[in-house]
Amino acid sequence: MNSEKIKNYYRLAKPGIIYGNALTAAAGFILASKYPVNPKLFLLTLIGISFVIGGGCVFNNYLDRSIDSKMERTKRRVLVSGVISGRSSLIYGTILELIGMLILALHTNLLTFGLAIVGFIFYVFIYTFAKRYTVYSTIIGSVSGSIPPLVGYCAVSNRIDLGAVILFLTICFWQMPHFYAISIYRVEDYRSAGLPVLSVQKGTNTAKKHIPFYILAYLVSASLLVFYHYTGLVYLVLVMISGLVWLAYSLKGFRSGVSEESWAKKVFGLSLVVIMLFCLAIPIDKFFR
Repeated sequence: MNSEKIKNYYRLAKPGIIYGNALTAAAGFILASKYPVNPKLFLLTLIGISFVIGGGCVFNNYLDRSIDSKMERTKRRVLVSGVISGRSSLIYGTILELIGMLILALHTNLLTFGLAIVGFIFYVFIYTFAKRYTVYSTIIGSVSGSIPPLVGYCAVSNRIDLGAVILFLTICFWQMPHFYAISIYRVEDYRSAGLPVLSVQKGTNTAKKHIPFYILAYLVSASLLVFYHYTGLVYLVLVMISGLVWLAYSLKGFRSGVSEESWAKKVFGLSLVVIMLFCLAIPIDKFFR
């Protein structure tokens, strides 16, 4: 297999999604851990969930290929262009999924393994089909996107406690403005594909109004980790400052004369900074406590 083909298979697994979810899984693992962190369990959990996510992304690419052909940002994906066949992608996705599930089954616990299966089902089947029919698919997608940090958390704790629930809700709330921002600056793509996202169904202004609300929900939820003594002051400072900057910029979208597209792209970019700082704040806080 030549290097270009390897790159195509690499892209098919959506590495950006894998890395982002591995980061939140790592944050969940560290949140539930007492120092020193178990390095073997940490590494195997991240490898396992990364393979599961990669396999899910391959199946999602396969199921979405007809939609992807109608969208500017996805019409050059390898399944749309025919560079990789549908049969090959299904074999590839199955292999990734089996490897990931096997690692989690052998090296974590039954709860963690079960959560990974739930996340896979939500993303590949429920979310993939819901987004064709309902504006509420964004909420369904936020559930599947909040499973990886639970996987990391429960690999250590082997239970769903208050910390796990707060972590799950925090990532859910973060994803909503993250996605709404994408749906605003990619609204024509979604309209072309016939996807009933909020910005298409109710207009970009309605989607814009939802963004500050969910950022506030994210800030409240994230602060509960401090209130219930899962994290401390260092975490609070990092998360609150980044979140408030995100909130302040989201409100700029209501000023007259602001380019909606460039504003939405900036909100999206800030969402990536916010989640990165959230995930980094947990181990930094643990180090100083």
